[in-house]
Amino acid sequence: MSNISLDCSNEIKKKKPSLTNNLIRLFSTRVLWYISLTGLSIPFVFPFIWMISGSLKNQTEITAFPPTIIPDKIQWSNYVELFSYQPFAQQYFNSLYIAALVTILVVFISSLAGYAFAKIKFKGSNFIFLLLLSGLMMPEEVTIIPNFFAMSWLGLINTHVPLILLPVFGSQGVIATFLMRQFFLSIPKEIEEAGALDGLSRFGIFWRIALPLSGPAISAVAILSFLHSWNLFLEPLIFISDLEKFTIPLALSNFSDSYGLPLWHLQMAATSLAVIPVLIIFVIAQRHIVESFAMSGVKG
Repeated sequence: MSNISLDCSNEIKKKKPSLTNNLIRLFSTRVLWYISLTGLSIPFVFPFIWMISGSLKNQTEITAFPPTIIPDKIQWSNYVELFSYQPFAQQYFNSLYIAALVTILVVFISSLAGYAFAKIKFKGSNFIFLLLLSGLMMPEEVTIIPNFFAMSWLGLINTHVPLILLPVFGSQGVIATFLMRQFFLSIPKEIEEAGALDGLSRFGIFWRIALPLSGPAISAVAILSFLHSWNLFLEPLIFISDLEKFTIPLALSNFSDSYGLPLWHLQMAATSLAVIPVLIIFVIAQRHIVESFAMSGVKG
């Protein structure tokens, strides 16, 4: 018995170091991963930190050498001055309501079009869909001049209408239609057949079955549409001339002195406020943003 107990105690002593070594190895691996990921995140996080730091400095300190991260004296007045320099509150509201309208219209139209291309078989549907996708091959810079003449003929220059219609019926609408079609293709036809047996019409199947199931796709389309409209710069630059009708991207380029030199402290402060909606969207729905790209791999 004594020999057996000695053998058992020796085995336990052997296992204890091995268990300890495994824990140390696991802890070391995680520490190395965290250090590596932290180092890789610096190039992405540093511009944001520099933006916040610059928004709290004066113009002289921003351009000083060597540069500093922590301001010598925090200039909270920058955030007050940018609202008096130009109608920034109105411009902020312009971007918000335009992006909201574009998002609603894109989701509504792309869901209808995507369902039609995915579930309704009609002659030439594949050709029309390919023709629709071919619009993505045409850069916006190429179509901006014809669009300008069209909007001028309609009397819509210096209004927000082009900033709403062009994204809805342009490349962003095409991408949204593609994503919605890919999602609707993944819905089993047996579900729709069951709805048809219950007496639902084609629109009823879409409204009561397909649309409620497409929540992730709708979220992804809404997020991408909002971000695209919020960051739009070329169209506002071409179609808008009144300062009070500017959107955020156009307003940011307007913070300059009488010599045309940028007022970096005001630009940094305005940019810090401009990224708030974008950050909120990314934090709340970052999973759907990733899903929006993953859905492009669904069969179709």
